[in-house]
Amino acid sequence: MIAARRPVRRTTPLGRPVRLTLIAGTAVLGTMLTACSGAAASDSESDKGHAAASASDAKISVNLRGAQAAPGTPVKVTLGTGKLKAVTVSADGGEALTGRIAADGRTWTSDRPAAPGTTYGVEAKNTEGGSAKAGFTTATADKVNKLSLAPGKNTTVGVAQPLSVVFDNPVKDKAAVEKALKVSTSNNTEGSWGWLQDYSGKDRVDWRPKEYWKSGTKVTLDADLNGIDSGPSGGWFVRDYRTTFTIGADQVVKVDLDRHRLALKRDGKTVMDVPMSAGTPGGEKASWRGTAVLMAKEGTINMRSETVGLGDAYDKMVDSSMRLTWSGMYAHAAPWNAAYFGVANHSSGCVGMSDANAAALYQQVRVGDPFEITGADAKGTVAEGNGYGAWNVSWSDWQAKSAL
Repeated sequence: MIAARRPVRRTTPLGRPVRLTLIAGTAVLGTMLTACSGAAASDSESDKGHAAASASDAKISVNLRGAQAAPGTPVKVTLGTGKLKAVTVSADGGEALTGRIAADGRTWTSDRPAAPGTTYGVEAKNTEGGSAKAGFTTATADKVNKLSLAPGKNTTVGVAQPLSVVFDNPVKDKAAVEKALKVSTSNNTEGSWGWLQDYSGKDRVDWRPKEYWKSGTKVTLDADLNGIDSGPSGGWFVRDYRTTFTIGADQVVKVDLDRHRLALKRDGKTVMDVPMSAGTPGGEKASWRGTAVLMAKEGTINMRSETVGLGDAYDKMVDSSMRLTWSGMYAHAAPWNAAYFGVANHSSGCVGMSDANAAALYQQVRVGDPFEITGADAKGTVAEGNGYGAWNVSWSDWQAKSAL
């Protein structure tokens, strides 16, 4: 004889009532998840004695728990029995962590590690309609690492401009940091990260294309660093960074130290070709050779020789100043040197031109344009950390500088 249906109510450890229906003397309990330390409710005394009595006893555990959980570790949620349908890990004041359910449906692992000093809420749902919540807070970072990015956000730059990241503190775990730096381009430009020491002495990583950028390329850097430990004495990253920029006209400035000429080429055509005078050869006043990238258009500035180790040789207000290296090499107006334009290199290291020619060049170039400097009258090649000298390293050697 089939027993009549009769509703029974009881309360789980999570405080939610669960309805049981007795059918043919069997207790059927909808699958229920509990927090990591809880368990499903046991059969009540009234259920005992019925034929084939059973209950699905499922629970979850989270690998991080408490108020001082270790940051830098992916969050892993494990289901005791059954299969997960969805897991949400929200961050107090931040973005939720995305993740993946394993093929067997038993575990979910976040794509990114838990960040320091953050409270997380975990909610899991299984395929049978059960759900549970848990939470934890990660320990606060004892030291924080920050960075500066170039070029600036939403800018238009020249074809030689690299992505450049300079870190406040040393980066020991370069591979972990580099994995978190994602470059995307509108035309699948081939490029590579390379680690170097900035002129300031700080750790730095640049991403440069194999060849100059194509005009019109759109570039995005997503630095998903929140929760990454940069290593001993470096500290934790506690935020993400993002920058976007566009590549402008295909412009190259050619500086010939032997002929004492400067030419601006746009799309392969010469639009300027003017006389100039570069650094006096044979000593520290000589210019650098190789490819230097225009770092900044600084306009009228005060140049003092003691700042570049040349004593009291000069102290001048200089117009149309275009910075090429951190060590102080510029292209600029130098009317006091007019007798040497097109004749000889006779400056303190910079590329000098007439007021009119310098102003015309200043108006047409943009940050990121390459200055390709050739000739014998040089003191050496622009180093990769002295401004943006990565173009003076072969492609294979540059790739070898990647931590990956």
